[in-house]
Amino acid sequence: MTTPVSAQPAEDADGETPDSPHRPPVGAPSAWWVLIAGVIGLVASMTLTVEKIDILLNPSYVPSCNINPILSCGSVMVTPQASVLGFPNPLLGLVGFAVVVVTGVLAVAKVSLPQWYWVGLTAGVLAGSVFVHWLIFQSLYRIGALCPYCMVVWVVTISLLVVVASIAFRPALRTGPLQLLYQWRWSIAALWFTAVFLLIMARFWDYWSTLL
Repeated sequence: MTTPVSAQPAEDADGETPDSPHRPPVGAPSAWWVLIAGVIGLVASMTLTVEKIDILLNPSYVPSCNINPILSCGSVMVTPQASVLGFPNPLLGLVGFAVVVVTGVLAVAKVSLPQWYWVGLTAGVLAGSVFVHWLIFQSLYRIGALCPYCMVVWVVTISLLVVVASIAFRPALRTGPLQLLYQWRWSIAALWFTAVFLLIMARFWDYWSTLL
């Protein structure tokens, strides 16, 4: 007579086993993405900060991200929108992404962080996402130029919002009426990226068409 084998809880999309008392605080894919996205955002913010300092020291300095008349960091950095709070915007990124990097390191190390911390981080990333959308509007319809490093920050911020919000609100997102939103979260993010890409193509089509 064989002893029945008890069913093991299946892992979810983040590599977690919801019913296991020894599950990691955050699934490995989510933890690694928080760390990787934080590092990418921090590097982009540091690069923008250095470029801004170089421009302040030498007004004739040409930033490394000046690629063409449209993809031109220099055209963006000298505008009032680049220093909304009276200091260069990348300084906000240095602080914000430093917090994200530390969080990612703790998450990868399987250090359990309280839910209120993840909720607070989600609120911070959400505020950053609102700021990103304002910058997108300003870049497209007021400044008329795009900063490549800033665009990296746009992508990283939105993807971080998806991941961090999924961690902070996973009980409600996975079992409640918001479950559908959770299941389609990356599809929604992909639609956002596509919409921004189409807006960029439409806004600067007169220039893009000359490259064809």
